[in-house]
Amino acid sequence: MTRESRFPIGAGITLDQLEHDPHTHLARLRSQEPVSWISVFDGWMVTGREHAIEAMRDWETYTVDDPRFSTGQVVGPSMLSLDGPEHTRHRTPFVDPFRAGQVRSKLEGAVTSRSKDLIAEFKVTGHSELGSQFAGPLAVGVMSDLLGLEDVDPDSLLGWYDDIVAAVDAVTSGEDLPASGVAAFESLKAAVEATMAHDALPSRVRKQGDLDGTEIVSNIAILLFGGIVTSEGTTSTLLHQLLTHPEQLEMVRTDPTLIRNAVEEALRYEPAAAVVDRYATQDARLGDGSIEAGELVRISLASPNRDPAVFSDPDRFDITRPNANQNLTFALGPHACLGIHLARMETAIALGAIVEELPGIELDAETTLPPRGLIFRSPQAIGARW
Repeated sequence: MTRESRFPIGAGITLDQLEHDPHTHLARLRSQEPVSWISVFDGWMVTGREHAIEAMRDWETYTVDDPRFSTGQVVGPSMLSLDGPEHTRHRTPFVDPFRAGQVRSKLEGAVTSRSKDLIAEFKVTGHSELGSQFAGPLAVGVMSDLLGLEDVDPDSLLGWYDDIVAAVDAVTSGEDLPASGVAAFESLKAAVEATMAHDALPSRVRKQGDLDGTEIVSNIAILLFGGIVTSEGTTSTLLHQLLTHPEQLEMVRTDPTLIRNAVEEALRYEPAAAVVDRYATQDARLGDGSIEAGELVRISLASPNRDPAVFSDPDRFDITRPNANQNLTFALGPHACLGIHLARMETAIALGAIVEELPGIELDAETTLPPRGLIFRSPQAIGARW
């Protein structure tokens, strides 16, 4: 029996379905083929919650350390594309600035100021596209502060990031590495290297660890990549959903203590990074999947976040959901997101600023575009007026 006949749902899935309308198809996979062979990308997809947790925690069997790993092809070896002692060596020098206490003490004020400054730039116009005018610039600005890239033009930085994301998407979809992604990384590399002599994060990392300049640059690129993807995507999703559900926006306005749980619900509802890739180091059994050494194992984060066995009425956005924080959006195991505290704080502050500064805000449906993306998902446009 062929894999296609054993896993008929996976065999029929298309990239277009996963990019534009994934949740319907992920639900079918999760309920009937939680570990399935997906013919269109010649690999396995894990949609069952327990299977996903098992695979993310077992780095010795399901590794990122493979030359096919998309992000590694774009930016080179880093904490994201290495496992074991090498992963520890790359990650450890960057841990301290991302601890919860450090994030609050060093960045809370700056994030608040940036949020309000960005809103002030478009407040008088009475309308905005909140992704490109607010969520994106906020994420770029915060990461620039953290990484010591204040002298880099934010638009240039955002442009490099967009090209790097597009390159990772292309490689993940089986395409060749685009030249634009290579050029964007080279530009980013030059900007980071220029900060090495200053009292910025790259300088501190060089003093605290044994990473060389190239390794620092690759990891900075990953931090920038993750910091923008997660924070921009979560902020965009949260604002989009609250504007789509004005009764819940009003709940936040009257009870700001709901902001924290609203952030968790946005993380659960539409993870900014929908999947993470691993490669089998040996023959393994995961659910009904007989995985062979070397095969791609793509782990869905979006599917476990809508598992009805964990979340009641999972396709409903609900900021009062009591267990929204059981989402797997930041992954588990050695590759759990380093910026988890920053992303949560940034999104919460962003929402608080919007509610405070734009009390009459409402959705402009004509200029709003729904979420899209195979790997990285967020609303394509969030039209708002007040």
